[in-house]
Amino acid sequence: MPQAQFPLGISAILIDLDGTLLHTAPELAESANRMLRDMGRPPVSQELLMSYIGNGISWLVKRALTGDMHAEPDTALYEQALPIFEKHYTGLLLQSRLFDGVIDGLNAMRAAGFRLGCITNKVARYTEPLLKGIGLAGYFEIVLSGDTLPEKKPHPMPLLHAAKFFGVPPEQVLLIGDSLNDTVAARAAGCPVFCVPYGYNHGEPVDGLDLDAVISDLPAAMKLIKKI
Repeated sequence: MPQAQFPLGISAILIDLDGTLLHTAPELAESANRMLRDMGRPPVSQELLMSYIGNGISWLVKRALTGDMHAEPDTALYEQALPIFEKHYTGLLLQSRLFDGVIDGLNAMRAAGFRLGCITNKVARYTEPLLKGIGLAGYFEIVLSGDTLPEKKPHPMPLLHAAKFFGVPPEQVLLIGDSLNDTVAARAAGCPVFCVPYGYNHGEPVDGLDLDAVISDLPAAMKLIKKI
């Protein structure tokens, strides 16, 4: 990609949830280990489980069962495990916490006139109560969960859908995320993309991804964009 010219002219901003807005890894890891305990299986480290976050809960459960990024567990084992995980995660959901700067960043973006959306691979039955319970729901005009559309990140469909919702071309929609999924989806959709360095990029630094900028936190994005 050609080097971005800052400040970027932006109309709307889409922000990822897990690893960007909220630190959800402790609750996801604890839910996975409670699931494994209930099934008589050994626990997995939070560090390893954090490297599995980003493709949705079904993949997190599969990876916890196999200890492998790509292996598929036995179907019957997975079908036994998923509802156990879901029971535990439902109880722990609202223990997630905001990353530093999130509220300041969202307030600055809203005050500057940017239209805001949230885009995540987490399914809607967790996304919506989480955003509401943490106090973020009111910031977003649109929330796209992992099961809102036929495709989820890294497919470009959610970003293109959001651009159409906002009524602006994709190149005016900034995605702020924390992972390879975010950058691949943004590039495929023709959207600019920033990443925060503190999230869950499968344990890898974001600096090497195809992105326009690494930002320390959400307020830092404001120095690199202008409202159009």
